Amino acid sequence: MKFIHAADLHIDSPMRGLDDYEGAPTDRLRGATRQAFMALIDLAIQQRVHMVVLAGDIYDGDWADFRTGLFFREQMLRLVRANIRAFVVRGNHDAESQITRQLPDVDGVHVFSARRAETIDLPDVGVAIHGRSFPQREVLEDLTPAYPPPVPGRFNIGVLHTSLTGREGHDTYAPTTVDALCGKGYDYFALGHVHAREVVREAHPRIVFPGNLQGRHARETGPKGCELVTVEGGVITAHEFIELDTVRWHTVQLDATSLQSLDALARQFLVQAYNVASTARDRLHALRVNLSGQSPLHRIEAEQPGTLAASLRAASQELDDVDVWVEQVKIDLRSPVDRPSLAERDDPLGEVVRLTDLLSADPAGLRDWIQQQTLALKLPATLASAHPQNFSNAELQALLADAEATVLAHLSRLGTDTDT
Repeated sequence: MKFIHAADLHIDSPMRGLDDYEGAPTDRLRGATRQAFMALIDLAIQQRVHMVVLAGDIYDGDWADFRTGLFFREQMLRLVRANIRAFVVRGNHDAESQITRQLPDVDGVHVFSARRAETIDLPDVGVAIHGRSFPQREVLEDLTPAYPPPVPGRFNIGVLHTSLTGREGHDTYAPTTVDALCGKGYDYFALGHVHAREVVREAHPRIVFPGNLQGRHARETGPKGCELVTVEGGVITAHEFIELDTVRWHTVQLDATSLQSLDALARQFLVQAYNVASTARDRLHALRVNLSGQSPLHRIEAEQPGTLAASLRAASQELDDVDVWVEQVKIDLRSPVDRPSLAERDDPLGEVVRLTDLLSADPAGLRDWIQQQTLALKLPATLASAHPQNFSNAELQALLADAEATVLAHLSRLGTDTDT
């Protein structure tokens, strides 16, 4: 007997903000959750599995229209026509209270009740599946005590959408412990809710978060997919993580300390981008680049903001045998200038450095000073969070450092022009 365990499909997740990125492969990114799910159905049919277990968050909240539900139903029909059954629990994003539109059920697809935990016994394949759906988005109690006892003589699978004892970046829903899961006497716990794959326990029972099927943004990096499990004689004899994502997100760390030019930056980036993307050439690789270090590139960026990001995006166009998109370039560069020496100079450069040091040493004074400079700054309501008065102290310090770099770069260029 073989089954697939997947979770957190988030079909038609909106991926907000893509329109703000010039040249973004918008259609491919927005269609990625569907493509990954179709790949899962293809895998199930190719592997001739007996069942597919989906541990919650099929959707990303209420459907904008019926197309999302119709797409999922169509894929379920593909399974059923291949004599494959599906078992689904609803998680916090697709809880009974969240999805307001209804479509006819698919015979062969069982959605577990949100009112009580239930067991589906499948004597023909020697499996019993236990599960319960979320009745509403926030389920704060442990659901496992009410899960039924194991069925004797069966391979028992528990399906649960949970944060366990808590996982970073995820709301604490249906909290429980590994000991509580072990106490149920099941053979496998198919978990959902956590988007990073995690084998919580190897065996007796095997407890797995498969992660989400498709990464949706730069915080969901690396391969995404499902678990393929083989059971013989009531015992797991094989298990494999199968990669199914069509867009893979990565964070690339670039140290610019030794880089003196844009060409050198491009060469180093190309090496790292190629190494990342060549691990899976059949996918689009979305890169968030963190550029750091002490480098003359800092001055180039200060003189003309956006230069470094444009240079990296231009370099990515040279990669003709791998598919790469630079989603964002985050810059944390420092100027190689001798600030203590500058601070001693009796000229505008020295004045800028001394003012920066004075403000940097007094966070409250820095906030007051910035507020005075921005009194006349009026932003629309949609951009209110971008007003400096809403920044943290660390963000204000970073803003001050960027401002100093820009002013020093311009003053230095003016001084050079004057000398020549």
